Amino acid sequence: MPFKKELTELMDRVPGVLGAIIADWEGEAVDQVARMDEYDLKLHGAHGGVILNNMREIMSRLKADDLQEIVMTAETMQTLLIPVTTEYFLVVALERAGSLGLALHAARRCADRVRMDIL
Repeated sequence: MPFKKELTELMDRVPGVLGAIIADWEGEAVDQVARMDEYDLKLHGAHGGVILNNMREIMSRLKADDLQEIVMTAETMQTLLIPVTTEYFLVVALERAGSLGLALHAARRCADRVRMDIL
């Protein structure tokens, strides 16, 4: 499942995106594009899987709707975590000064396209 086209388009559309990765439910990289260190991006993906699984469990215990996205903000970086299907998810690493709104819009669009390719 090559997703480089969708990931590259996301990275080209949003200034400040450092990398984007599609990972499977275990956090294993399926495809990625990066302006940052690729190993660090794969770590983002692996840890994103842990965070997503933990948050899904919490949402289930609360009998809440399906988790749509997670936004994490740190001093120098923002990370978007968007489920694509129950088995795949998208992680986008963004500079702290990057446009979060534009990044969310582009990431949602990317996730929709990847979802269509998978299904």
